[in-house]
Amino acid sequence: MIESDSKKSSCYWIFAVTNMEKYMNEMINIEELQRHVHRLAVEIGERHIYLPAKLQQTGDYIRQTWEEQGYDVTPYAYIVKGVESINYEITVPGEREPQDIILIGAHYDSVPGCPAANDNGSGIAALLELSRCMRHCRPEATVRFVAFVNEEPPFFYWGNMGSMVYARMAKQRGDKIRFMVSLETIGFYSELPHSQRYPPIIKHFYPDTGNFIAFVSNLRSRSVMRQAVKVYKAVSDFPIENLATLAAVPGVSWSDHLSFWRQGYKAFMVTDTAFYRYPYYHTPMDTYEKLNYSRFTHMCTGLLNMLMRLSQH
Repeated sequence: MIESDSKKSSCYWIFAVTNMEKYMNEMINIEELQRHVHRLAVEIGERHIYLPAKLQQTGDYIRQTWEEQGYDVTPYAYIVKGVESINYEITVPGEREPQDIILIGAHYDSVPGCPAANDNGSGIAALLELSRCMRHCRPEATVRFVAFVNEEPPFFYWGNMGSMVYARMAKQRGDKIRFMVSLETIGFYSELPHSQRYPPIIKHFYPDTGNFIAFVSNLRSRSVMRQAVKVYKAVSDFPIENLATLAAVPGVSWSDHLSFWRQGYKAFMVTDTAFYRYPYYHTPMDTYEKLNYSRFTHMCTGLLNMLMRLSQH
């Protein structure tokens, strides 16, 4: 049962799934999410190619966390602007269909001048907590977690973007990725009326209160995205909206899922809608205390349950 936000419990029980004997009774933990965001946004702070020591410190933290969880971490390094940049990968192998991959990714860099608690400390915190909860799982399909470097400008959209480098490699080695999920800016929620904005026209079809999580895809990926939405709704009572539209709509392609679209993979973004809701997007005010950790935990519990369900088919 998922507890209400009014309760002060630090975690939420996962939804029961089929073949439950394959799973540990792991829980998304609010203190763990807080610890990860604090480490990234407060102790490390802004982290990007122009502060290479900070970028390396962040990568080391992700690698060490995954090793402590019991994973073998595979680093994929490349050099850009004279600086070593590393994508990190771990895998929960599938038992029946190991070649069938569900990939969950988030970027760990920030824009200059921004501590990046929400963009994208929240995405990395969720990535680390989802992997912790799934470390003893025996899914039918493989679940892979990847932390991407260099998502933010000046790399965004171009070939040295970390996820672009990774997606090209995955295509070249023949990875059969069923779909990719990009966790992008997912920790801010508001119950205030008119706290949510949208691109023109779209605003007429969605709520004006920013208390939901959004799943966003291009038209080619809409079937897998809508399947994920259906499963999410079945295992969680957290508010969710979804949109499948043209990649040219501002914000729709603005994360690591774009890299996988370009390689012919299906992918979608999970987001709190970033600059359409979050007033501190890409500013020095994107700080640790801005996130709603109770709501964030509730939402991540839904993601965990959804992934466990989807990896069984």
